[in-house]
Order: sequence, then C-alpha cells, then structure tokens
Amino acid sequence: MDPDESEFPAVRGGCQCGAVRYELAAGPALASICHCRMCQRATGGPFAALLKVAAARVTWHGPPAVFRSSDLAERGFCAACGTPLFYRQIGSDAIELTSGSLPASAPFTPVQQWGIEGRHGWLSGLAIPGAQTTERVRVSHQSPED
Repeated sequence: MDPDESEFPAVRGGCQCGAVRYELAAGPALASICHCRMCQRATGGPFAALLKVAAARVTWHGPPAVFRSSDLAERGFCAACGTPLFYRQIGSDAIELTSGSLPASAPFTPVQQWGIEGRHGWLSGLAIPGAQTTERVRVSHQSPED
C-alpha cells in the first residue's frame, strides 16, 4: 500500500438523480484535492475532491457518460442530471471518484493537493462562519442516499 493511502470501507454512491449508482469494495484509497483549471471547470467548484481506488473495486449500476477532457484523462458523469462522478487517466487501472458522489458518512480526508498553480487565493486561511441549508429545502428531487 502507498504510504499516503489508507483503508477505506465498502460504500455505495452515485449521482443526484439516482440514474447512476456504484458500489465500492473496501480496500486502499488515496483522498486528494486538485485545484487545476480542468478540475475546477469539470466540477464547477474551486477544486475537485477525489478518492483514488482500483477501478476493479467499483461496480456500476447504470452506465456513466464519459467525456475525454484531454489527451490524458476522461471524466464520468450522469447524463441525466450532470453530477460529476469520476476522473480517470487514460489506460490507468485506477479511478478517482468524486467525494460528493460518496455518502456523507464516508471517511474522506484529503492527504494530497494537486494543481496548486490554479488554487484560488481565498482558499488559504479560509475561516468564515457556516450555516446549515437542509432546513431550507421544502421538496427534494434528489435520489435518497444508500
């Protein structure tokens, strides 16, 4: 096992609408975030939070759509709701699942940062108040989490 990897439990995850689900078998994983512009644009956020695992440990239920974002990588997403689901280097035996597609209870703790040349300046020392949003939602059209 790579020194940055840790044991990760078996979990189920998927997209917002439920059209694409997956099961991840327990085993080693590497949690990281990537600040590169390609990841920012692919997720619509300031970085991509990714869990790198052996692709053979992921069983898909409902096929994800795939976009080849460069000559080096492709990205999976739900064609119905647009949820980003993974990043994969072409020809790699590994896949990097988006942390947002994992259940909230998953023990995701990043240990590595990539693409720091694209990191937004406001992320360093971010210490602002937080608030819950769940009570504001009246009707959710999201698939329930497993």
